[in-house]
Amino acid sequence: MPHANPRDLPAGGGGRWPNAGSAFRSVQWGDMEVGFTTVDSPLDCTELYRVGGMPGGVCTCPHYGYIFTGSLRASYPNTDMPEETATAGEAYFFPAGHILYYDEPTTALELNPAYALQQCMDAMERTATAAQQTRTDVN
Repeated sequence: MPHANPRDLPAGGGGRWPNAGSAFRSVQWGDMEVGFTTVDSPLDCTELYRVGGMPGGVCTCPHYGYIFTGSLRASYPNTDMPEETATAGEAYFFPAGHILYYDEPTTALELNPAYALQQCMDAMERTATAAQQTRTDVN
């Protein structure tokens, strides 16, 4: 049976998402992706989803997790669902169709459906790669 300290999970999903670096450590166990996120400064994921080509500009992966420090906020554009925030010491579930916001430094452990997370992370990887290419073209 697999087990690991969250900080010992492979950085960037073991190389699948190199732009995530050590901020997102994850591994696939069965049909779930176990991820450990450390965000050092505020992060609004709106553009990551939109530029990455996520349908409707929202994350299509449901997220189940636990906040160790900080907080994680989710909004649900074009729905009647209220915005919600999970804070340190809380477990959470954010259904698909959200945009995530890290309003402060945050560490969280997530257990996500592997296929859905792959789609989300691939989109964010495309966004980061496009941004790097734009910076290279400008210089």
